[in-house]
Amino acid sequence: MRVIDACAGSGGKTLQLAACMQGKGSIIAMDTQAWKLDDLKKRAKRAGAFNIEPRLIDSTKVIKRMADSADRVLIDAPCSGTGVVRRMPDSKWRDGRENLNEIRTVQSDILERYSKMVKVGGLVIYSTCSIMPSENERQVENFLNHHQGEYELVEDKQIMPSSGFDGFYMAKLKRIK
Repeated sequence: MRVIDACAGSGGKTLQLAACMQGKGSIIAMDTQAWKLDDLKKRAKRAGAFNIEPRLIDSTKVIKRMADSADRVLIDAPCSGTGVVRRMPDSKWRDGRENLNEIRTVQSDILERYSKMVKVGGLVIYSTCSIMPSENERQVENFLNHHQGEYELVEDKQIMPSSGFDGFYMAKLKRIK
């Protein structure tokens, strides 16, 4: 199986994927920040995860070249972080309304472009650490409306901070055409 962690950062999710895959298949860990991928390389070496290939997104061509190539694409999109306020209480004092529109635009763009990396029959997992519907359900709704007949929602789940954990949203989308 070929898995793409499209917003890999320093690799926490990537390393978890590698452990789940037990060294089989390949994981392409992508990010726009080279220093994060450098950290990932060190962490992967320490963990003995040798099926990870870090790849810098330094142009739109990187994403286009990966079209129709993955069985799974994980998009842990940049977000407002409203689901992790409990861990970072000072963030609730910052008024991020002016940034929220920009964040939603980035999320929409990432979901639109990165979803094309999955093969027909493959899955795209879209997730955020936000509890705001405009970053979650509505992003997925808009995407599906724009791609009617190409993708379908398999399932989605919202975890609220009131459950004793951080708040998260996850949606599993299957490419059908």
